[in-house]
Amino acid sequence: MNSSGNQTNSLSPLSRYWRSISEWPDPFPIPTLSLDVELKLRKGNESYESNKIGIDVSRDMKIEILDKIAQAAFDIKAYPDHDELESIALALIAKYPCLKEPGRGKGYEGWLVSIRNKLNNYRAKLREAGCSEVSVNKKRKADGDVTKYTLKRAKRGEVNHVPEHPEQHDDASLEEQRLLLVEASKKARFDHSFIREKMDLTFSLRRREIVEEQPMVMEIQTRWPALFFKEQICEEFFRITNKELLGIFRAAVDEYTPKLLRLYRARKGAFGKDMENLLEKLDDETSNIVRHRKDAALRGLPVFLRDEPKELFKQCLAGSEVLESDREDESTKEVAVGILFVVEDCVATTSSAVVQNIAVVLEETIVLEDVPDLPSALAYLFGLLYALNISYPKALKYTFETFQHIFMEMGSDCTQRVRSLKNKLLL
Repeated sequence: MNSSGNQTNSLSPLSRYWRSISEWPDPFPIPTLSLDVELKLRKGNESYESNKIGIDVSRDMKIEILDKIAQAAFDIKAYPDHDELESIALALIAKYPCLKEPGRGKGYEGWLVSIRNKLNNYRAKLREAGCSEVSVNKKRKADGDVTKYTLKRAKRGEVNHVPEHPEQHDDASLEEQRLLLVEASKKARFDHSFIREKMDLTFSLRRREIVEEQPMVMEIQTRWPALFFKEQICEEFFRITNKELLGIFRAAVDEYTPKLLRLYRARKGAFGKDMENLLEKLDDETSNIVRHRKDAALRGLPVFLRDEPKELFKQCLAGSEVLESDREDESTKEVAVGILFVVEDCVATTSSAVVQNIAVVLEETIVLEDVPDLPSALAYLFGLLYALNISYPKALKYTFETFQHIFMEMGSDCTQRVRSLKNKLLL
């Protein structure tokens, strides 16, 4: 996989229809206002420097400020969280101190409320106009329950969650392109350039299907087989987040492996036999030490975070006595999200089992196999959760939040447990 910059260049011109900012900007860039308003605010700032008295904001001036801010914020993220909204209000009074509110507060509390309300109104207008990213979040009753609603807004740092269709395309024309893509995916020799072009073109149709209809994984495999190609898992993740999947994930594993292992050893007594056995096995290794250290760091993560590692890592034996498909069916039974190691029969019970194959499992189905190493397997699994809009499993919540917030540096809201780990890794 190319570097982040090269991957951006490899995308088709359709990328102009998608948001291009992957991180919330700091500071938030307050947009330029109309000339008359800018002049009034400039004079207000000059006066504020001398007397520390703010200006009276007229209704028309406030409407323009809020309209411009709402448009600029939505271009970056449809649903900013509280911290991101607060950063807008802070940036506003930093650029225009004359708008600071008097009193003992932070000086922007009123602006914060107004910005939040304006964004709500702006999304409502876009929803009425048919904007996909907010239309999909229209409140609808779920399964006849009058007290519940299904809301499908982006929650994990997605930049392009449900984008609009490209110009001059609708559902029907994109469905024709999807059928061409399916045929191309069946060929013995893939035309990767053609597949990438069609996957780019049909991105909006695919996201609408996956987010709105929430189909099963096997159904998605039938309709979008190319989505499960290794290259396209990375490409789709980039389309959604503007983040390069494999490169960033592997670099994070390289960076955090020594620190994680130090944390594990310092507190191994607090995590029972699972952590002790993991570290003892690592100490017994005599070859491929770097790879084993990375594997131990990743295998120990759900243990350290008090998740359920047995829910993530599965193992089955390779051999000729039983059909491989039967072995896999048994090993993937009731596995919603996981990594499957296929190991040699003769050494499966030893401390250094020889791994013949690493596979990714979703909804009891092997969706990807022949992955070269554990970091890559976890990266592909993480990418597929975004591509298929699958929630993090409850038993592995903190592990995947760590991948998101620490490894990939995506999103601003994380649990206290993950924030604590992040602080430890920064020491």
